[in-house]
Amino acid sequence: MGRLEGKIAVVTGGNSGIGLATAQRFVAEGAYVFITGRRQEALHKAVAAIGSQVTAVQGDVANLDDLDRLFATVRAEKGRVDVLFANAGLGSLAPLGAITEAQFELVFGVNVRGTLFTVQKGLPLMEAGGIILTGSTTGSMGSPAFSVYSATKAAIRNFARSWALDLKATGIRVNVLSPGATATPGLLDSLAKSGQQDRLISGLIGQTPLGRMGRPEETAAVALFLASDESSFMTGSEVFVDGGMAQI
Repeated sequence: MGRLEGKIAVVTGGNSGIGLATAQRFVAEGAYVFITGRRQEALHKAVAAIGSQVTAVQGDVANLDDLDRLFATVRAEKGRVDVLFANAGLGSLAPLGAITEAQFELVFGVNVRGTLFTVQKGLPLMEAGGIILTGSTTGSMGSPAFSVYSATKAAIRNFARSWALDLKATGIRVNVLSPGATATPGLLDSLAKSGQQDRLISGLIGQTPLGRMGRPEETAAVALFLASDESSFMTGSEVFVDGGMAQI
């Protein structure tokens, strides 16, 4: 029997990277998974990669109507949520002095507003279980040209602390999963747009004691732990999967 046998999971940003790897792992462990993403073509490819026990709902977590449609679909098809992985997020490189209002609104809209309302709108479908929020090492460290993204991840860390108290009598646990430098399409595309991809990747690897970037599957393994009963005495916690980047 899988560690999530019979569970119903929602994974936002499940069309690629850590979200897709996690959805695949959840299904392999017995869960039925609903995934979201903004690009329908990417969702089709993700469903094909997962293979079974999955429903894709196209949408943007920063759009509250899209979130309503997501959870209406979950309610109609399965009636509940046991695991909610609020994973969707994005970022862009811009040093202080070059940050635009549009960049700020986009990154805070998806990472902070999107996370808040994903959880709040999913909560009525949960009677117990686990909420996982995607944080980052950047929420605990200074990051040149990445301050807006870093600030959103610091906010997510405090969401977990506060929501663990809000939900302490419900049987619902809230924890943060914080990856380090991980070879996801989102990160690699962001670095490529800077025109300095090779230099930036070398810098990230140089900051990581294990001497390499992480793989999405490595973070998915820890997401499985936080989603399962094996983490039943954890709430309000932050778990790093960062090769030691933020630990030393």
